[in-house]
Amino acid sequence: MSNQLLNRARVEQLVRASLQRNPVAKSALNPAVGKNPLVVNISARHCHLSQESVEVLFGQGYQLTPMKDLYMDGQYAAKESVTMIGPRSRVISNLRILGPCRDFDQVELAYTDAISLGFKIPVRNSGDIEGTPGCMLMGPAGFLKMDKGVIRAAPHVHMAPEDADYYGVENKSYMKLRVGGGVGVTFDNIYVRVDPSFKLEVHIDTDEGNACGFSSETPCELIK
Repeated sequence: MSNQLLNRARVEQLVRASLQRNPVAKSALNPAVGKNPLVVNISARHCHLSQESVEVLFGQGYQLTPMKDLYMDGQYAAKESVTMIGPRSRVISNLRILGPCRDFDQVELAYTDAISLGFKIPVRNSGDIEGTPGCMLMGPAGFLKMDKGVIRAAPHVHMAPEDADYYGVENKSYMKLRVGGGVGVTFDNIYVRVDPSFKLEVHIDTDEGNACGFSSETPCELIK
């Protein structure tokens, strides 16, 4: 039993080290309560682009270059970044692109990012971009005018069907995330996304992480 505990501790240490090298997030790995361990990630501002938009910004036929794999299989931080131009010509440089390409364009900012740009942005689930503000993106080959798609991403959890069964929740339902540590905060509206390809992972943004003093050692618990 002691060898099993040591092996598990070593595995968790290696996973933490790998996740902390992620250029767009920092993470906490929590012991498994069901079959799978819970990972909580803080996602920094970033954007998702269609292939057509990538070509507008970087040139015809251009393909994103994976720089760092993210925790979710098949997802990565691209080497490429863009400059975002908001109201009154305020800018954010080096806005990281996450791949692979999607069939829509979306920029995800924290609340303080939006304030610095002069935006008033809604909290939305990914892909729910109707009625949201747009912006201008600038790349080495051109400009992309987005008429919509700038959001503050709602805190959410990805999980496989087996995790949903364990917690007794369904796709598009809500859970709570209890964050421990010196501050101690509970997020009441964690949107549930269920898919067989998903790992058990919660995403919160930088403002939310700073508010609860989140670090790689912070204990977290999902509750129904």
